[in-house]
Amino acid sequence: MAFRLVASVKRSGSTQAYFQQRIPKAVRERAVGLRLAIPVGSEAVTLQITEAMETVRVSLRTSDPSTAKVRLAEVAAYVETVWQSLRAVEPVSLTHRQCVALAGDLFRAGTSGGGRTLAVEFQPATGKMELVEDTFIPPEGWQSVAEHLEAIADEEDLERLEPAFGPLIDSVLRRRGLGAIDAESRAMILREFRRAQLDAIAVRRRQAAGDYSPADEQDRFPKWEVPEAREAPSPANPAPGAKLSLVGLVGSWWEEAKPAGRTDKTRTTYEAIFKRLSALLGHDDARAVTAEDIVSFKAHRLASGVSTKTVKDSDIAGLKSVFAVAVANRVLPTNPADGIKVIRAKAIKTRPKGFTAKEAAALLSAASAHRRTPWENAQTAAAKRWVPWLCAYTGARVGELVQLRRQDVRKEGGLWVITITPEAGTVKDKELREVVLHAHLVEMGFPDFVTGSKAGHLFFSAKAGEDTEGKRRATKNRLAVFARETVTDPGVAPNHGWRHLFKTLGREAGIEDSVLDAICGHAPGSIGGSYGSVSLKAQAAAFERFPRFDPASAGARQEGAHPSACIIDTP
Repeated sequence: MAFRLVASVKRSGSTQAYFQQRIPKAVRERAVGLRLAIPVGSEAVTLQITEAMETVRVSLRTSDPSTAKVRLAEVAAYVETVWQSLRAVEPVSLTHRQCVALAGDLFRAGTSGGGRTLAVEFQPATGKMELVEDTFIPPEGWQSVAEHLEAIADEEDLERLEPAFGPLIDSVLRRRGLGAIDAESRAMILREFRRAQLDAIAVRRRQAAGDYSPADEQDRFPKWEVPEAREAPSPANPAPGAKLSLVGLVGSWWEEAKPAGRTDKTRTTYEAIFKRLSALLGHDDARAVTAEDIVSFKAHRLASGVSTKTVKDSDIAGLKSVFAVAVANRVLPTNPADGIKVIRAKAIKTRPKGFTAKEAAALLSAASAHRRTPWENAQTAAAKRWVPWLCAYTGARVGELVQLRRQDVRKEGGLWVITITPEAGTVKDKELREVVLHAHLVEMGFPDFVTGSKAGHLFFSAKAGEDTEGKRRATKNRLAVFARETVTDPGVAPNHGWRHLFKTLGREAGIEDSVLDAICGHAPGSIGGSYGSVSLKAQAAAFERFPRFDPASAGARQEGAHPSACIIDTP
């Protein structure tokens, strides 16, 4: 392997030193989309590699030459392991000892006590582990996290362990210079990561109680021993007779799908599907996949308890899409997923999709009463206070609201308006829309909260140019947990129930569906409906008819001109 000399650079007008290195051409295709956690001193700086990026460039956070030299070497070593992992060809086989050693990396990251600015956090709403900013959590909080983790999966439940730990495993593998691992190794490392995370939680619980003595659990992790790995051509254009990586197909699909407007979330979902397929088949060769293999995969997913909707609309649809691009590009002769169907059972509905009057009242009361706890981030507390009310009065998706920025709220012609825009983050239809604020939101002081906030996002913090998808998703998950503490019925989505209730109340108030659709961000019901637009004036007139929520009593009531709108009342 050729080693490149790397020197720090300084930006004109700045005293800070920077690491800068061109992304190697041989791995560029597979590098796009990767989210790196680059070690810089005591921090872990996140950086997502985009299609437009030619180089990896990150500040070393110092102007001292000696410190910059040390940090430069640390960053260069990390980045080189990432390139090495992307050059790896066939899945590597790991021993059990090596899997435990890698789990030690997770344990040390989770028990550093604030050594890095990132920590591993369990998200109960999604069942996933995510990298988040390290914050203090009291002992009882860590006990709750352990209970949630133990509840989602035991050591043999690989179907649940994979989405929970898969992204963290991939990150650790990259840091160690490894690419894919075989199915048997994947199963072992999933089990060991679960054990390591439970051990780390136990240590953090002791630390939160004031016990920072050395962790005995650390002694069980052996020293890492590097396995042999080979390099190969790009997975999209393998050498004649070479295996064609299943996960590599997703990378090739993404090259065309990203410019066409597909989202990072879709790419991540498809990668997970192809990894599961590879694990089930016990190989990573796309050319060896048959229609019978896809049928077996479908049967396996259904037998594992995955819903028919997910198997049909996510698993099989994803396989068909990626394989279709490979066929169109003459990489594969046929699409093995073609013709595979999933018969969807009609869902049994035992209740409406929207919140009941009592649920809406209770959730808005909880939002109004929420006060920040000592260990809670101020912006998270603000999200719990305001986002449920915003959902109730706009029918917007919760993800669209948690990514609002201060500049997205303005006053125009006497009306307060919020702008929901893809510039702030993910918007499902990828179109900007403006929504008038209901007068009740103004009276409660939401505009005052906005004008008193710092520039940037209102409900989470983000640096300029930073990828905010992870923080947006984490805030959504925290809101889902917050809502589920009040609305416990699993038959209603903890945040999405507002969209259904908003439409119901709007129709009862006599507001036209075209206006409600424009406010909510729903597609018009006809071609004719897509002509013209719903002005702010038209929205304001509609909101004059939309009833008010008043959760002042045990069950909230609504005040408004339309008699049947007053449906929220004490039962």
